[in-house]
Amino acid sequence: MSYALSHAIGAKLRDGDRRIVIAGAGGWLGLATLELLADALGDALCARVRCFGSSGRVLTLLSGDRIEQRPLAELGKLDEVPTLLLHLAFLTKDRAENMAEADYRYANRALTGLVLDNLDRIGAESAFVASSGAARFADDPSRSPAMRLYGELKRDDERAFAAWANTTGKRTVTARIFNIAGPHINKLHSYALSAFILNALAGRPIEVKATHRVVRGYVAIRELMSLVFALLLERKAGVIQFDTGGCPMELEEVAKLVAAETGASVVRAPISHDRTDEYVGDAAVYDDLLRENGIVPVAFAQQIAETRAFMASAAIPISGEKG
Repeated sequence: MSYALSHAIGAKLRDGDRRIVIAGAGGWLGLATLELLADALGDALCARVRCFGSSGRVLTLLSGDRIEQRPLAELGKLDEVPTLLLHLAFLTKDRAENMAEADYRYANRALTGLVLDNLDRIGAESAFVASSGAARFADDPSRSPAMRLYGELKRDDERAFAAWANTTGKRTVTARIFNIAGPHINKLHSYALSAFILNALAGRPIEVKATHRVVRGYVAIRELMSLVFALLLERKAGVIQFDTGGCPMELEEVAKLVAAETGASVVRAPISHDRTDEYVGDAAVYDDLLRENGIVPVAFAQQIAETRAFMASAAIPISGEKG
């Protein structure tokens, strides 16, 4: 199954010479992006891309490519050359649920500060901030304390990188990411899409347990990162921020579409509460940006197929709790 950036954007990256630095390369978005860069850059991957994360190790991709990851603390040791930087280094919401608030704040602010302090030193011309839809809910009292804390710190990240761009005349691209699909998905029981696919792979019915309406909208990582690289390569100053889009769907519809791709059955708990849990971005700006950059949206059925193909081939245990 082909997994690649938009053809024109992949070619533009391949024909360019700017270094690509990924802070937080070992997570879901980082590894999926590395797969895309391996396809676009071929043998030049290790020459053009520098990876940083919580520790030094070798990252092995589905393509078979291997690339070294260095500790994030060593970011400032890079030479100063024209650079596109992807800021993906952040402790996620599940960590906010299990850490003391002061420790969580300190850890994430230290990550942000380390990256920001080195942008000019290493020659960053533009930076991508992988924010979260949670930033919208930073001040929403109806959301959990962990969601508000995570959202607040993501919003702080947005503002800090925007200030860098506006002060230096560089560019920051910020995406508030709501729901994504594609290879290297992790925390499989935590995300509805992967939990549904797990059940289908194990030959179980897909269960939707929520007793209220739950609405989600998905985009493929390869679609999102095609847009991100297109915007980073524009050589324009200032800040551009958008939500990820995707068609809003209630989880029963999501489950039925997964079932259509896998042959599974669906069991949906009766809806007995009036509230709706909606976690969907405002797609207007996102859709306009896709059109302006010639990026064709990836249909949800294809998103399911690509996510399922990774989960089926990556030696992921399919037994255990149901989604």
